[in-house]
Amino acid sequence: MKKWKYLTMTAVVGSALLLGACGSNEAGETETDTNTETNTGSDTTNNEAAKLSGSVVGDGSSTVAPISEALVELYSGEQPDVKVSVGVSGSGGGFEKFIAGETDFSNASRPIKEEEIAALEEAGIDYTEFTVAFDGLTVVLNPENTWATDLTVEQLKQIWIEDGAAKKWSDIDPSWPAEEIVYYAPGTDSGTYDYFDEVILDGSDLVQSAQLSEDDNIIVQGVAGDKNAIGFFGYAYYLENQDKLTAAKINGVEPNNETIENGEYSPLSRPLFVYAKHTALQENEAFFDFMKFTLENAGDMAEAVGYVRLPDEMYQEALTTLEGLK
Repeated sequence: MKKWKYLTMTAVVGSALLLGACGSNEAGETETDTNTETNTGSDTTNNEAAKLSGSVVGDGSSTVAPISEALVELYSGEQPDVKVSVGVSGSGGGFEKFIAGETDFSNASRPIKEEEIAALEEAGIDYTEFTVAFDGLTVVLNPENTWATDLTVEQLKQIWIEDGAAKKWSDIDPSWPAEEIVYYAPGTDSGTYDYFDEVILDGSDLVQSAQLSEDDNIIVQGVAGDKNAIGFFGYAYYLENQDKLTAAKINGVEPNNETIENGEYSPLSRPLFVYAKHTALQENEAFFDFMKFTLENAGDMAEAVGYVRLPDEMYQEALTTLEGLK
């Protein structure tokens, strides 16, 4: 899992508090059960807000986790008696807990699957999907790799789809080195893996030699330590490690805030989601308040941790939807 160092999180939350004071309205997908919890004392920072108590439980995507972690830290300043815990077991793992009724919300870096929808219906769980930010799934290279810095989608398919043979860079382009490609990728329960499978693999098998990891830091270290390595994960993780890695352009377009938001960075731009359970919103005032806080501050938090905010009208529409569920 992406571990946010104390100073990094302090800077993120400090920036968000400053934005709030001025009136303004981020991590391989990790599949562990590690929780980020906030349970502070009784001091308050907002005397105008109604003070609440209770607990809120979420789980899911490690790509969304940096946004959630920053929101939890910021929320604790407004509602110190509400304990919010956010597990990080990947999009698929999060949905499993959501279906089992163990969580109030589920973070996901891919849309919910048909079989998960069916399982929720069978369990009698009604929910609403909220989009909280945009991400650009980023293909990363070792800085010494100067030949594969601008890849086409077809080349990505050639690189990553299993074809029964060990692949060299020269198999993709004869002018590239005759060195074996080394692969690092998120685990198969990851929403990032699922999204890559959908838009690049087209359902074909990922290369069998890929080292799959539930820890994004393993992918960073692996690619940074081998000039023939390639990997992929969320844009925010690239930003935090851009001193160690190079982001490949895709079809001539580099991932950045503008190209991710406007969709030019295609097909690897994607939305990030939070799925909220209706009964929890209606029965747990603390959860409703936390979801309202999330939608009011997700844009600032997305930018603070390295993702891309939605247009303001999308957050306003989401808040209207949320109010209708109360």
